[in-house]
Amino acid sequence: MTERRSSYDYEDLLSCARGELFGEGNAQLPLPPMLMFDRITDISETGGEFDKGYARAEFEIKPDHWFFPCHFHGNPIMPGCLGLDALWQLTGFYLGWLGLPGKGMALSTGEVKFKGMVTPSVKLVEYGVDFKRIMKGRLVLGIANGWLKADGEQIYAATDLRVGLSTA
Repeated sequence: MTERRSSYDYEDLLSCARGELFGEGNAQLPLPPMLMFDRITDISETGGEFDKGYARAEFEIKPDHWFFPCHFHGNPIMPGCLGLDALWQLTGFYLGWLGLPGKGMALSTGEVKFKGMVTPSVKLVEYGVDFKRIMKGRLVLGIANGWLKADGEQIYAATDLRVGLSTA
């Protein structure tokens, strides 16, 4: 990667998913339909809740998204696990953005709380991760707290999201 920018559009995210943005063998996002955001609106190595960096992303909700017809028939909602996966995706992107080597993997989370649902009537989902710690040993590990907002209202909170990068 030649430059570290503070925001990324959809084409940039697709480049990351193809393994081009951070280089072969390094952090990648999943390809659509599993890519759970359309853009990264802000990313920084400083600031955030713990002043150790943060990342923010957005996902425009469309009533015809692939998950609505199957989850649940007659009561469509975005599965909570997809929102949680988006937070892991954003955490892994951040590690790659820092220039740390290795392929990403979600490892765990502390606690997840859901206070609402993403339905087809929601227009915009926002995600945020605030880093608590970055470990740069044999295994690169990012630990962050995260949240999801639906049309500006926070409806998910997750603590101790853990994503690792491995060169093995």
